[in-house]
Amino acid sequence: MSQHRRRTPARQSAGRRAAVAGATVVALGAGLAVWGCDAGSSGSADRSSGGVAAAPTSPSLSPSRSYPLSEEPGTIPAVREHTPARGPGWKPADGHRVVVSDAALADEGRLVAGELGMTYAGQQDDRKAGDLRLETEGDQGGESYTLTVRDGRATVSAPGESGVFYGTRTLKQAVKADGAAPEGVVRDEPAKERRGFMLDIARKHYSADWIKDRIREIGDLKYNELGLHFSDDQGFRIESSSHPEIVSADHLTKAQVKEIVALANERHITVVPEIDSPGHLGAVIAAHPDLQLRNARGTATKGAIDISQPGAAEIVDDLIDEYSDVFPGDQWHLGGDEYQALTVSDPETSYPQLAAAAREKYGSGATVEDLTAGWLNDRAATVQKNDRTPRAWNDGFFKDSDPAAAESIKVAYWTGKEIGARQPAEYLAEGRDVINYNDEFLYYVLGQPQTFVYPTGERIYEQWTPRVIRGTSPVDAKYDDQILGGSFAVWGDYPSAQTQDQVADGIRLPLAATVQKLWDPGDPELTWTQFRALADRVD
Repeated sequence: MSQHRRRTPARQSAGRRAAVAGATVVALGAGLAVWGCDAGSSGSADRSSGGVAAAPTSPSLSPSRSYPLSEEPGTIPAVREHTPARGPGWKPADGHRVVVSDAALADEGRLVAGELGMTYAGQQDDRKAGDLRLETEGDQGGESYTLTVRDGRATVSAPGESGVFYGTRTLKQAVKADGAAPEGVVRDEPAKERRGFMLDIARKHYSADWIKDRIREIGDLKYNELGLHFSDDQGFRIESSSHPEIVSADHLTKAQVKEIVALANERHITVVPEIDSPGHLGAVIAAHPDLQLRNARGTATKGAIDISQPGAAEIVDDLIDEYSDVFPGDQWHLGGDEYQALTVSDPETSYPQLAAAAREKYGSGATVEDLTAGWLNDRAATVQKNDRTPRAWNDGFFKDSDPAAAESIKVAYWTGKEIGARQPAEYLAEGRDVINYNDEFLYYVLGQPQTFVYPTGERIYEQWTPRVIRGTSPVDAKYDDQILGGSFAVWGDYPSAQTQDQVADGIRLPLAATVQKLWDPGDPELTWTQFRALADRVD
């Protein structure tokens, strides 16, 4: 008989688990309870006629040592399954080694060895007391892992390198929170494949070192995406060789971005770039005013590029091609939100040049909305030519446009406040995949404009799940597999409202709560007070 703990929607309370564990000890008898005996002990218990173990008859015999069943490790996110065992657990000590089964795990091995003050011994086949062994099981990839603590050693095994990395994060947090990794076996994997943190570096410039610190932070929390929104009306924040004229004074050099991407890769984090278009292009338009959208009266439309002009597509595609070399990950964010030409009551009258271009491209009945949908599809084609998977904000998808948004574009659902707002279930019913950026819970907007308030970790922890895509109500469970994951986002609407340090402090607990629900959407076992205390211990 074995005891293990598997997280399910209907969870046992801590007290219930303790009662079950206690019952197990009774059922298994004293033989298991005293398996860890001192050398001078007989290893068995004498019993009186009443069935109670008698006291040792000789004072020269050491008393038997008995370990209680281990508790699950204290980690964020919590592990999904832990099989307890009896034993002292594992903790690093002088002379202990980190060894790997394959040279490909050298990055993970060196990292955890440095963090825990151990010696990285490379690829070894022998086994010594105190070893931490990292090993892969084939080359099938995936993010699951198993952490086994037994006989004074710890082993992290996984199908792929990312799983091994996550196992080391569990081990590191357990040692930091509780002093040791508990005896037994952890089997763990995420519920959602996309676990993101998005940062608006266009409206507020962040230093490369600050971004690197966030990568280390979210890597330990088992996030696997960092979104960088680096182009907007207020700034273009990464060095460009194809269009240097658009780059803002405060920006990241490509050398700095290379370091950021390399650090993210070490932590198995994909950096997802976003060049938003056809709106939010003010920094590009400032250097190319001839491309700015103007209405029938000649009035400039803020941040909007004139998509009827061939030069508009050329410059955006130039940038997509250039930064595809800078960001080697397989994901790309197209933006597509808040194109101001579509916020007026009659776009065809207000912007006759867009209406004419729509009819020329798509036929006599085509609209400005059709032209805008086609723009998004054309940019998606450029992204896919560079072997990237595109995503776009939900208000860039239109219900009745012809053409419709390409099926390959993932829906980044952020709001239900846009004109012609559509419920998340509409996208899901069409068979589309959705990534949850719910602005009700996951938007940290500097200065708290409009109706935004800084999100709290407590509210996310207690009320949000990946199925809560819009507002506070979840979509039907039948759509769960189409919800790829979610992303917490920091936006710089009022960049001076908080310093970098204030932002880092303000998002610490919301980031922890968000990843807990992406890793395991069920009701958390810890109370918020307990979770917050754990976050302080593992930080």
